[in-house]
Amino acid sequence: MKNLMKLLGILVVFASTFSAMAQEEPLDRNYFQLTPRVGYDFPTYNNNTPYIDYKGGLDLGLSLDYYWNWFGVGADVDYIKNKPKSTYPTADLYEADWMTPIDSFDLTEDKITRFFYGIGPNFQYRNRMGTFTAELNTRFGLASIKGGRTYLEGSSATPNTYPLNFHAGYDDSQVLTAKGQLRFTYLLNKNWGINLGAYYMRHFNVEELNESGVSAMYQPFTSYTENADRPMTLLDREPMFREEPCDCDISSVGLFAGITYKFTKSKKENICPVCEEDHFPHCCATCGCGVTVTARDKFTGETLPNTDVVLTDLNGNIVQSGTTNSYGVVVFNEVIEGDYIVKGKLYNISLEEESITKAEFKNCQKESSGIQKVIFYGDKNFILKGNVVECNSAEGIQSVDILLKDNINPGEKHTLSDAKGDFMFHLKQASNYTLNGKKEGYYSNDVEISTSSYNRDNTLFIDFEMCVDPCGKAIKLDNINFDLDKADILPEAIADLQRIVKLMNDNPNIQVEMSSHTDSQGSDEYNRKLSQRRADATVAYIASQGISKSRLIARGAGESELKNTKCANNVPCTDDEHRINRRTEFKVVCF
Repeated sequence: MKNLMKLLGILVVFASTFSAMAQEEPLDRNYFQLTPRVGYDFPTYNNNTPYIDYKGGLDLGLSLDYYWNWFGVGADVDYIKNKPKSTYPTADLYEADWMTPIDSFDLTEDKITRFFYGIGPNFQYRNRMGTFTAELNTRFGLASIKGGRTYLEGSSATPNTYPLNFHAGYDDSQVLTAKGQLRFTYLLNKNWGINLGAYYMRHFNVEELNESGVSAMYQPFTSYTENADRPMTLLDREPMFREEPCDCDISSVGLFAGITYKFTKSKKENICPVCEEDHFPHCCATCGCGVTVTARDKFTGETLPNTDVVLTDLNGNIVQSGTTNSYGVVVFNEVIEGDYIVKGKLYNISLEEESITKAEFKNCQKESSGIQKVIFYGDKNFILKGNVVECNSAEGIQSVDILLKDNINPGEKHTLSDAKGDFMFHLKQASNYTLNGKKEGYYSNDVEISTSSYNRDNTLFIDFEMCVDPCGKAIKLDNINFDLDKADILPEAIADLQRIVKLMNDNPNIQVEMSSHTDSQGSDEYNRKLSQRRADATVAYIASQGISKSRLIARGAGESELKNTKCANNVPCTDDEHRINRRTEFKVVCF
């Protein structure tokens, strides 16, 4: 009974695990499956008889299971063959006189057959496609166990005969048995599959036979290993008998493989695919029909992915909802016959509604395509599909505050970029806009975009990418150059400096550090002073354009930060190589 309780505990744990997994995916309901199998059984006979082992043998089995969904019930039949094997040592065996050899032996080993039949609950898990199934089968029932008589007899030339080892075997047809089985099935099609698995079976309190008052016996012997010349010898006393049968357990584990046939209900033309009952011609009213909705732009005709679509009744109650796929299509299944309204929204703009009437359901089962509807996006504005990235990188940045200003009609809009850096705006036709992105630790210049060059009859979506720079990043100004040994601002530098002025006006919460760098020609101190004069001149110009000096930092780096490091002091280089180190950079410091 203790072993039975342990087995039940293990099965409960497995059952709980499988039931939890099974609920992750919907399963086919209400079907039978038949599973014949062949395998090999490894037994353990706990009959307390020395010198008898039991060999593995053939297992032939059949399972019939019925599943409601992930839970079911099943019945098993198993036919198992094992054979006893005498291990009594017969080499160099002598009578008690130490001289007369026992060298003639007669061995009888009868096969054991076990026939089990039982029923119990099933638990299964299936993958999303339904092609792979993992099952836990639990069975409780009765078994018939017969055979296994083993008798070894030895004799000598005297002639004396010695019964050496004996077990009467079994003949019990009402053995309480429990079985737990794991089975894995791969379906080749909707009906046929292949499977493999393993089982554990336990027979409780199996009664042995009693032959002439004896259920088991063996002849003791002794071996004198301290004297190599002295052989194994039978003791000069009576054999040891067990008269009372041993009500001991028999257990075994087995491996098997087989085939699975799944009984599926055929779908006749006039049978409702959901109810699986004959409702023709009222199937649509009872089980419903498929409604396919396509979202399109009214002007360009292109399909619209990611459009939210709802199906409502005439009172405005939502019956089903969904989002169009990459082809602009969403399908509503099993829609009950009635009058409906199809509504859609794309980026908070409503599409033109469509209606479905009861009359359209009359032929829904005759037409494999079901009911087809198209809803149109009729808004005349463009949709700006933007993406904000770090400059000189393809990595999108989340939570950037994007500001959109209309340069023709006063007004502005804000939005935040999503996890991929994407954002969206509606843009009017023939208008000009300015975009700016802000985020803590980042800044951007204003970016212009005009819709005047787009035709709404040909284009709905405008793809746009803008970038923001991280604070603290050094940016080279290619057009800010100085005459030899001079610190005067040249005319060609004005455009770059005005760009910095605009950046600081657009971003009042930033500070700019202007850095001037020289090459390694000349002394270190001379170059430091020259670069400082040039940086001061640059800052003075920017301040003259209305930018507070408190927001500007002039830094003369001299030759301390060479970009072309091979052109250090006293290293011969060409002028082009030295020019790489003669540069002006600005760095934004965010407050």
